Amino acid sequence: MADLLGVAVLGAGHMGADHIRRLDRVVSGARVAAVADPDAARAREAVAGIGTATVHTDAQAALEAPGVEAVLIASPGPAHEEALLAAFARGLPVLCEKPLTPDPAGALRVLEAEARRGRRLAQIGFMRRYDAEYRGLKALLDDGRLGRPLMLHCMHRNVSSPPDFTSAMLIDSSVSHEIDAARWLLGQELTAVTVLRPRVSSGAPQGLQDPQFVVFETEGGALVDVEIFVNCGFGYQVRCEAVCEAGSARIGDDHGMLVTARGAAWADVPQDYLVRFADAYDREVQAWVDATRRGEVTGPTVWDGYAASVVADAGVRALESGTRTAVELAPRPDLYARTGR
Repeated sequence: MADLLGVAVLGAGHMGADHIRRLDRVVSGARVAAVADPDAARAREAVAGIGTATVHTDAQAALEAPGVEAVLIASPGPAHEEALLAAFARGLPVLCEKPLTPDPAGALRVLEAEARRGRRLAQIGFMRRYDAEYRGLKALLDDGRLGRPLMLHCMHRNVSSPPDFTSAMLIDSSVSHEIDAARWLLGQELTAVTVLRPRVSSGAPQGLQDPQFVVFETEGGALVDVEIFVNCGFGYQVRCEAVCEAGSARIGDDHGMLVTARGAAWADVPQDYLVRFADAYDREVQAWVDATRRGEVTGPTVWDGYAASVVADAGVRALESGTRTAVELAPRPDLYARTGR
């Protein structure tokens, strides 16, 4: 076991438990060394059968546990800043699920803390960059055969929203994935956001503005629109179409098994993101483990997490004000040169 990367997983909820399973059963080169969750019973359940893992209710204790060499943060967003700063202080490499932090001020503090160290320690969990369809679209746009991208049309639908989900969370929790995907696919920063309010679905909980239609402007003059609908009722769907000068390309059309019988045809629709993006999560964590064992940090940067936080905050303000809202980013530190994005 000594040659396996010892990982402390912070958070044993829906996402954290799935990552614990992934590290133990899917990913090579790593082991679960420690798990922390305020709910000790939940943590013990998540590591049942994993004899190498110690269980803690305090994240700091998990970071200090024997054999911990890296950290996977899957705790709720408000806990991310403290965990990241603690990992940085110990020089531990980190894979942090999005959001980097729930607010731009916290994200900037994390950005500045890593920049002061002069080297990257954290990769941010924007897993769509590891999805085969998104990677194919990125390669197509980068080779230029379709000309310059003019527009991205995006769709993001969930079966239902979790309890206590707010109208702002449609943007800063759900659309945050499209924010990062658009920046990555286009290689451009987002400069302004407008949020339109269609009529509210009868399937939406009382007081929730669902769906929403979000429009982003980019520094290169492209437009990105996102339909976000978190109570569609029938499945989890994510699609993206790039419209370019000389053609278009679309991903996310659910090319799974099609069954035809009894005068009808049907196909299964994934019910949540852990099903739709299972392979992307596997690729993401394996890439992080491999890079960490080489002494490298690759993938989405803390700058990417910071930019997503700032854009999402502008989006929430646009939702509340009903007006176009500019995105204002801090100067980019040299550590996060554009060649790394």
